[in-house]
Amino acid sequence: MLSLITLITLPLFVNAAPRPVRRATDLSTQDIDGFTPFTNFALAAYCPDNIGTWECGTSCEANSDFEVSANGGDGADIQYYYIGYSPSLQTIIVAHQGTDPKELEADLTDIDIPQDVVDETLFPGLDDDVLVHEGFRDAQAQTAGAVLDSVKSLLASSGSNVITVVGHSLGGALAELDSVFLKLNLPDATVNVVTYGKPRVGNEAWAEAVDATVDSFKRVDNMHDMVPILPGRGLNFAHPEGEIHIVDEGVWAVCPGIDNADDDDCTIKTVPNIFDGSIADHRGPYNGIYLTSKNC
Repeated sequence: MLSLITLITLPLFVNAAPRPVRRATDLSTQDIDGFTPFTNFALAAYCPDNIGTWECGTSCEANSDFEVSANGGDGADIQYYYIGYSPSLQTIIVAHQGTDPKELEADLTDIDIPQDVVDETLFPGLDDDVLVHEGFRDAQAQTAGAVLDSVKSLLASSGSNVITVVGHSLGGALAELDSVFLKLNLPDATVNVVTYGKPRVGNEAWAEAVDATVDSFKRVDNMHDMVPILPGRGLNFAHPEGEIHIVDEGVWAVCPGIDNADDDDCTIKTVPNIFDGSIADHRGPYNGIYLTSKNC
């Protein structure tokens, strides 16, 4: 994957300022299983040809009552996305496709490292010191208007006030940006986020803004996946809180704090640099589910 190979040369080893140590705790089997519907929604984003009819194999069958309201993108200039409503979960779903190695142009978005301010028309009220990855910012902006219009329509028609944004890899980065964008523009809605193998999106001021804005943020990292440690902290990037690290199949650790670097069960200690990382772990399994277009 071009984006990961290029990022190998970037500094990853600068430590953030020390924070109070809080230890990781393990999720119950029931809590782990609670992520499965959202994992399948993230997988479905890799299956754009069949999204409109919701016939994308096991991932669509697992959420069989889902009602698609909009979808778009081309997987290259614009990442695929879809939006709809889940009656059983009583939430609107916004899902973005992740980085598919078959779409080289999408991969190139991942290596556009410079940070810049967000568009104040999309993200009203954020401080000037909030900086994000330019490539991720520009990719999210391409679909922001369509996403907001569709979500507004579903809020009116579904009777639900809950929005859940999901995505894997680059899709997780777009989900993070979308979550803040949606909450700032729809402040009365409850906005939740579930991501898988997400890279860092912005600086610490951005991470703190995510924590202060979004109602619930869960980012799942799998074993030795190297993507969550990119771009490096030495480049002034930071994750929001909400890390859940899959230590082993069936063992999911809840890691407190922003970029927990103290606990052996959390990602930074498990993958201190890219040489200890695994691209294979990026695809899964996430409670038995692999996030790849091969599973469509």
